[in-house]
Amino acid sequence: MFPSSRRLCHYSLQCAQLKTHNPFLDSCRFRHFNTKSATLPPKPPHSTPTVAIFWDLDNKPPNSIPPFEAAMKLKRAASSFGVVQHTVAYANRHAFSYVPQAVREQRKDRKLLNQLENKGVIKPVEPYVCKVCGRKFYNNEKMVNHFKQIHEREHQKRVNQIESARGKRRVNLVGKYAMKMQKYRNASRDVLTPKTGYGLADELKRAGFWVGTVSNKPQAADVALKEHMVDVMDKKKAECVVLVSDDSDFVCVVKEAKSRCLKTVVVGNLEHGALKRVADAGFSWQEVLMGKAKKEAISVVEKWSDREILERLEWRFDPEKERDAYAAVDAFYNETASDGEFDDDSVFGGGYEMGGGVVEREDSGSWWELDFEVD
Repeated sequence: MFPSSRRLCHYSLQCAQLKTHNPFLDSCRFRHFNTKSATLPPKPPHSTPTVAIFWDLDNKPPNSIPPFEAAMKLKRAASSFGVVQHTVAYANRHAFSYVPQAVREQRKDRKLLNQLENKGVIKPVEPYVCKVCGRKFYNNEKMVNHFKQIHEREHQKRVNQIESARGKRRVNLVGKYAMKMQKYRNASRDVLTPKTGYGLADELKRAGFWVGTVSNKPQAADVALKEHMVDVMDKKKAECVVLVSDDSDFVCVVKEAKSRCLKTVVVGNLEHGALKRVADAGFSWQEVLMGKAKKEAISVVEKWSDREILERLEWRFDPEKERDAYAAVDAFYNETASDGEFDDDSVFGGGYEMGGGVVEREDSGSWWELDFEVD
């Protein structure tokens, strides 16, 4: 036997008033709730998050190892958090013209070794081989002169020929000289010494970084890097932000990224720095270079996934849903009352139907205020 409209309305009012205490009332409003069929909330479709790397070269330059190697290890570590799509590095002009102490010592040792080879004091065990033509030399300075006089001039001729050409002829020349020019660039990195600095910008570009140069004014690189980070967040181009810096001026940007539900990772040498306290995860520069950060990033991603599951399980009060629930109950009550099936006293004051009859209440109190007689 189906329940009468009076009992349905009475039950609906109870559900509406108890909804703030039970988040699962939506699924058991007019039926019994089966605990065996309870499952987790639907998981959103899996998608690999995009990662953006922002490198403050003024604060954290790769002095200990070659720039290209440092950039590639940084990208490998960041790839554990998702797909690396944006790699940005900023520095002032002084950072690109500066030569680290380790590089200066290497050049000094090479110069001393060349002098000893010219005097015949020492002789290399294996000859120096030109990586362009394959010619062998037992003196490093002779190989460098050979490279400059022949291969550097040939390369410059190719560049001038391409720049002077137009249209289809230029396209054909680029395709014709592409392999030779790439071979020259790979060989020149080991033979020629950069005219300014130690090739920081060129090596980072070779690793796939976009390098921005700013003026030598104080905090110019920080301001440019902050603006670039905010622009990426505004356009929603990244879901995880990796910042390479120890500068506490970036705390506000990291907090802004977290407020937009982005994952934040900081790479710096300060173990208890302000940035690492704010970010979701932090690694030292040494951990990145040794490859330890890439291994630890796997456990960090697993913790993030567990946290997301708990957030989906957590119930939150939604005013709009509550308003809709009460509106539905009121509409049902008004529609039923207009048909004349029951009045207000039958629900709130008179009594309720039970076992084929109506049980009258002595007072008109609320339905949850039950009276018990104690013998």
